[in-house]
Formats: sequence, structure tokens, C-alpha cells
Amino acid sequence: MLKTDAPLAIPLWINGHAYLTLAPAFQDVRNPVSHEVLRRTPLCGAAEAQKAVEAAHAALPLWCAQPATARAALLIAVGEALAGYAGHFARLIVEETGKETPAAEAEVGKAVALLCGSLNAKASGAPGVVGIVGNAAAPLLDPLGLAVPALMAGAVVVIKPDPEMPSAIFALAELTARCAFPGGVFSILHGAEAAVDGLRALEGVSLLFA
Repeated sequence: MLKTDAPLAIPLWINGHAYLTLAPAFQDVRNPVSHEVLRRTPLCGAAEAQKAVEAAHAALPLWCAQPATARAALLIAVGEALAGYAGHFARLIVEETGKETPAAEAEVGKAVALLCGSLNAKASGAPGVVGIVGNAAAPLLDPLGLAVPALMAGAVVVIKPDPEMPSAIFALAELTARCAFPGGVFSILHGAEAAVDGLRALEGVSLLFA
């Protein structure tokens, strides 16, 4: 991501493309070592959650109708693309978590293996819309650990990352578009508790915590 005089706001990812929103507040994304403000995360709520879930519901019939081999092929393509950008993703994780570079590289490597092993992954759950709440421990790997089995089961996912560590999973959403993922299958909703509450309140959404 390019540096500017003002920290960049991270867009949402809805219906297969970046989605800008005027959130009521923003969370600073700081380097925990230097305390530099790197980016800003919009703190979204019910309205944005509804937009993401509407796009997910629209994408669900086509996604769950595909054979598992077709869904796996798309996930494997994302894994291969991630491997090509492994250094960039590791740097994003280092910047936002303060992890040492080897630990960040290991997280990216495990994410690549998870995606590339999709065909052999055990599908989890049933087709539907799955909301996934990320964490600070492994902001890329842990949401994917829930997303890949759900996607292989024919579900579509809306991931809400930790607002202080959003960039790696958002960058992965950008890779899904490059790999011809259908819009609405893999979405990113930013925010804190209001975003989680927005997902929880919507009908037909199963909520999982990484």
C-alpha cells in the first residue's frame, strides 16, 4: 500500500470489489513497535453488515451449486497467488502485529498450505452465509482456518477482521478477485462490536469466532 500524508482508510470488500464507506468513526492501525499510524479502519455497523450479507446471499446459490472440485480449484488458485506475494503479506503482518518476520512468514506459509490443500480439506457446516470474526493472534491464518472448510461446504463468508490488523485479510480478498472468485462469496466487513452485532442481527447468518 502506498504511503500518503494522511493514513489510508482500508475499504470494505463487498460483491467482489473494494467498497468505500463513510463510517461514523475510524480505528488507527498502528505499528506496535514504532507506534506509527499506518492505516485507518472504518468502524462499520448494521448498514454495512446488511450490504455485505445481501451480496453474500445473492452469491450463495451459484456458489453452492458448483461441484466441490470447482470450489477447490478457485481456492487453490488463491493459495498459489498468495505464495507469489508471500513476502508482501508477511510484511503486512509484521507491520500490524509486531511479530518477528519468521513468525509472519510461517503464518503466510500455513495459509498457502491451507488454501492449496482445499480439495482434501474437510468441509464444515452447510451452505449458507457464515460471518467470521477474526482475532489478533493470527489475522490471516485464523479466519482462513474457518473460511476454507465453510467455502468447501458450499457456504459463502463475510469476514470481520480485528480492526487493528485488517490489511492481510483484505489483501487476500483482492487476490480472490484476480483469481475469478464470484462476487459476494468472500467479503470483508470492518468494524468492532457494532459490526459483529450487525451480523448477529441478520437472518440467515451463522457467526463463528476465530
